Amino acid sequence: MQLKIMPKKKPLSAGRVPLILLLCQMISALEVPLDPKLLEDLVQPPTITQQSPKDYIIDPRENIVIQCEAKGKPPPSFSWTRNGTHFDIDKDPLVTMKPDSGTLIINIMSEGKAETYEGVYQCTARNERGAAVSNNIVVRPSRSPLWTKEKLEPIILRNGQSLVLPCRPPIGLPPPIIFWMDNSFQRLPQSERVSQGLNGDLYFSNVLPEDTREDYICYARFNHTQTIQQKQPISVKVISAKSNRERPPTFLTPEGNASNKEELRGNVLSLECIAEGLPTPIIYWIKEDGTLPMNRTFYRNFQKTLQIIQVSEADSGNYQCIAKNALGAIHHTISVTVKAAPYWIMAPQNLVLSPGEDGALICRANGNPKPRISWLSNGVPIEIAPDDPSRKIDGDTIIFSNVQERSSAVYQCNASNEYGYLLANAFVNVLAEPPRILTSANTLYQVIANRPAFLDCAFFGSPLPTIEWFKGAKGSALGEDVYGLHENGTLEIPVAQKESTGTYTCVARNKLGMAKNEVNLEIKDPTRIIKQPEYAVVQRGNTVSFECKVKHDHTLIPTVTWLKDNCELPNDGRFTVDKDHLVVAEVSDDDGGTYTCVANTTLDSVSASAVLSVVAPTPTPAPIYDVPNPPFDLELTDQLDKSVQLSWTPGDDNNSPITKFIIEYEDAMHEAGLWHHQTEVPGTQTTAQLKLSPYVNYSFRVMAENSLGRSLPSEASEQYLTKAAEPDKNPMTVEGLGSEPDNLVITWKPLNGFESNGPGLQYKVSWRQKDGDDEWTSVVVANVSKYIVSGTPTFVPYLIKVQALNDVGFAPEPAVVMGHSGEDLPMVAPGNVHVNVVNSTLAEVHWDPVPLKSIRGHLQGYRIYYWKAQSSSKRNRRHIEKKILTFQGSKTHGMLPGLEPFSHYTLHIRVVNGKGEGPASPDRVFNTPEGVPSAPSALKIVNPTLDSLTLEWDPPSHPNGILTEYTLKYQPINSTHELGPLVDLKIPANKTRWTLKNLNFSTRYKFYFYAQTSAGSGSQITEEAVTTVDEGKMVNPRISKLTAAAAETYANISWEYEGPERVNFYVEYGVAGTMASRQVDIATQGWFIGLMCAVALLILILLIVCFIRRNKGGKYPVKEKEDAHADPEIQPMKEDDGTFGEYSDAEDHKPLKKGSRTPSDRTVKKEDSDDSLVDYGEGVNGQFNEDGSFIGQYSGKKEKEPAEGNESSEAPSPVNAMNSFV
Repeated sequence: MQLKIMPKKKPLSAGRVPLILLLCQMISALEVPLDPKLLEDLVQPPTITQQSPKDYIIDPRENIVIQCEAKGKPPPSFSWTRNGTHFDIDKDPLVTMKPDSGTLIINIMSEGKAETYEGVYQCTARNERGAAVSNNIVVRPSRSPLWTKEKLEPIILRNGQSLVLPCRPPIGLPPPIIFWMDNSFQRLPQSERVSQGLNGDLYFSNVLPEDTREDYICYARFNHTQTIQQKQPISVKVISAKSNRERPPTFLTPEGNASNKEELRGNVLSLECIAEGLPTPIIYWIKEDGTLPMNRTFYRNFQKTLQIIQVSEADSGNYQCIAKNALGAIHHTISVTVKAAPYWIMAPQNLVLSPGEDGALICRANGNPKPRISWLSNGVPIEIAPDDPSRKIDGDTIIFSNVQERSSAVYQCNASNEYGYLLANAFVNVLAEPPRILTSANTLYQVIANRPAFLDCAFFGSPLPTIEWFKGAKGSALGEDVYGLHENGTLEIPVAQKESTGTYTCVARNKLGMAKNEVNLEIKDPTRIIKQPEYAVVQRGNTVSFECKVKHDHTLIPTVTWLKDNCELPNDGRFTVDKDHLVVAEVSDDDGGTYTCVANTTLDSVSASAVLSVVAPTPTPAPIYDVPNPPFDLELTDQLDKSVQLSWTPGDDNNSPITKFIIEYEDAMHEAGLWHHQTEVPGTQTTAQLKLSPYVNYSFRVMAENSLGRSLPSEASEQYLTKAAEPDKNPMTVEGLGSEPDNLVITWKPLNGFESNGPGLQYKVSWRQKDGDDEWTSVVVANVSKYIVSGTPTFVPYLIKVQALNDVGFAPEPAVVMGHSGEDLPMVAPGNVHVNVVNSTLAEVHWDPVPLKSIRGHLQGYRIYYWKAQSSSKRNRRHIEKKILTFQGSKTHGMLPGLEPFSHYTLHIRVVNGKGEGPASPDRVFNTPEGVPSAPSALKIVNPTLDSLTLEWDPPSHPNGILTEYTLKYQPINSTHELGPLVDLKIPANKTRWTLKNLNFSTRYKFYFYAQTSAGSGSQITEEAVTTVDEGKMVNPRISKLTAAAAETYANISWEYEGPERVNFYVEYGVAGTMASRQVDIATQGWFIGLMCAVALLILILLIVCFIRRNKGGKYPVKEKEDAHADPEIQPMKEDDGTFGEYSDAEDHKPLKKGSRTPSDRTVKKEDSDDSLVDYGEGVNGQFNEDGSFIGQYSGKKEKEPAEGNESSEAPSPVNAMNSFV
């Protein structure tokens, strides 16, 4: 007999006797807990864990690897047979065995051939407890032979004839994949007329002229070696015939009226029928005396191939394919027989027995034909294996009685028939072990008062030990009936009280020894919400506040969390949370909902909710005109249990045709006054057949709709009450979630009155533990949508179902859903927390995960709380701000970004489940290194003089360390915005003012200023300033050396300048010939030629007069008149200095140093039109005067920048005195 723990829970007698867990002898094997330390110590026979497939096709281009892995204690040794005889790998230099493994590696890449090692291999793993063997592994190299050379004659046939192009690929291992392509490697199109058969041939039901081509090529792809072989191209020529004679179908494949097909169970059954005919036949499939299986039947190749997946013996029978066209139909019957290689009904399982126990190995398999069962012991047929008096063979069962340690062995069951075999290893391991307690010593259990407490005592021993529990240091035995035991040794205190606190001892005994373990129990006060949030109604835009005050055990730290509609609060600054309140400012419609205050400790969680309603006016809908008048004269006829006919008379359509009628119904019994949509019918229809539900008192109304809208409803029809029936559906959304650690709350969406189908609607609620053997527990309830099961273990999976019933009967059997009893807070904090500071703003945190059993709920992640230490002055001013980062799932590390450099931080970690957070880990402290500082807060230049400037600044707002010094760099900027040499100056960190001396007067300087710490230089701040001007050295502006060079599309104008730097230059010009390009060429006009001749004649007369007067010795005073009446408009320059006639300074008239000259080049381009000009140059913007002349404005700037729009906000100087260039 095997040992098994007594029933799950046993109440104790009231007497003062030790609480003992008795062990009964049952016919079952001893279970070995999956404890790593325990498994390391126990001896165990070998078990094959990995092996190569039975049919092992290898790539001959790669080394051969035949896998064989096994486990056991002590570790097993390995040996191989090849073709039934011992395979001595030491004699073959190409064969090696992996260390601590039985896997063979045959090195054929250096030398040797794969064919040499073709054969049947079997691996044996052996230790002192027995020997396990692998399957027979048939090793064969893959083959991809070439196509035999053949001469293919062109195929010539008439339009409409049938055609079969043979492929006949070479026989490979494994068989190749066949496809047809052309010379361009494009797949040939296939259809109902042209398709590829299972044998690879290409079938034409009838040919067309477009089938003519010379490159029908069959390809064979050998996937194992990744090679493709090609058949010689086939040439087909279709000759057009004047008349194509139609014909009924005939089969191209298979031949005859009947054929046979045999397939193995579990494979894919493929049946094929391809027919020829004109027009192209269509293929249909049926199964004689049966139907084709749904969800497993598929049609391929344009229904020419029928496939049934996962075929079984039930699929045997006659299948008929029918080919049909307009001239007739034919059929072919395929008789299918499904055979089966052996498959398991019950494979033998490993047995772990104690000395003197009984057990059995059962090996049951099925197949077609019936497989033969044979047994082996340690790889040797059991008929010739060493005799064991404890075993008896009875066909497919080996019975063991009164086993001893020498009975340990590995047994092999072989089930075989002509289609294959199954081989299973199962060991019998006889152990004699003293008791061991696997629960950690001195484990601390913390439980909320009045809740169950479970104290673990996981154990192992062979024979199975008995368990005793004691309380207190003096070893007083537990004898009160308030305690219970579980089969795994756990002690249960159903209702823990304060007096339950103390030390408990678990003792395990068997005939080989004794072991004990102590655990501790603490009872805590429950957490309560003493002031709950209340229902609130507010208007949009106002502020609302919810209050939540919590009372808790003084040793526990509560965490209060607010939820909206069971989700996190929106990430919105309008939501403010302090110790006891949630405040929502500027309430909007989206803020309406249920707000829940959740108070969590490490052991329990409570919550309270309140609803917020937002009041807002609703807009009045605009009236709709010219809709139809409502229908009238409604009548019910053909009244049946589940249907009725409704007819009506349409109202006036108001000159817009009615497009449809909408029919609604009212259930006067269940939802009086509430109308539901029933159906819609076209606007031309005035009757409707309506489907009805049981036990409903129906009334109907009809509305008409046209393009302008919907009419008012008609008057209601007469009422019609249908008969009652049992419910035809069950409640939806069935869930099982615990609201407390000791309960299971089963909820569902109830059926409405319409769905009840009859009077007396109730619900049968059933539940049982998923992993237990308990029967279903059921209760019938009414008028509720929730049932609470109390006294459940914490976080245990349950199977749940809810079935509807009424006075007539039950609904169909409901679906079973899985739920969980209530979660409890995690009990253990993450351990081994350590921090790795990556840089001044980033740190990496690592921790060890908590044991899964201690989570007591769904693991949601780990939450890191971290905060920056404050100085004593700052700490008094405001509360320390803790930051929180949550890492989802089972992560054990994470990054903390956004840290402040040169700061002192503290952190701890909590594990989070659906109930809340677990205890915090011990605080860990870390420091961030120094970083580079921010830019100085301000930089001002004050007190400018001729040769000095004074700089004042404020230190950086974020020094991020200890400032070591300031760096000041500056350089002059000349009149062309070119930067001069850079001067670098270091300034002590305690300075906030500095004066620069020996500077050039009337010079602009640019300053770059930044601070430094030991980590490096911070961001810089820049500024510009100008030294003052020497009034005694002002000069008048002067422009000289003005030149103009014209190109095809632009003109280049340059000059030299002396005078103050900050001035504006103006260039005025026009473009010759611009207007002429848009006018008629007057040089060819007659009036113009006459005018020019008259002018020439007048000039000739004047010349003659002048010549006569000159010969007479007189003078014509032209020069004197010009000097006396000089016209400024035709004097482009002054003769004395070469400058422009007028000068305008846009900013000031302070001259710069004498001799300062500013050359400037300007290029003017003509773009899209002849009279549109834009300047070309840096910092210059083009403008036009009213007379069409162009003004180029130049102004000095602080830095060189690309020209971008009109950069000057000042208007250009007057131009009435400017010179013109024409």
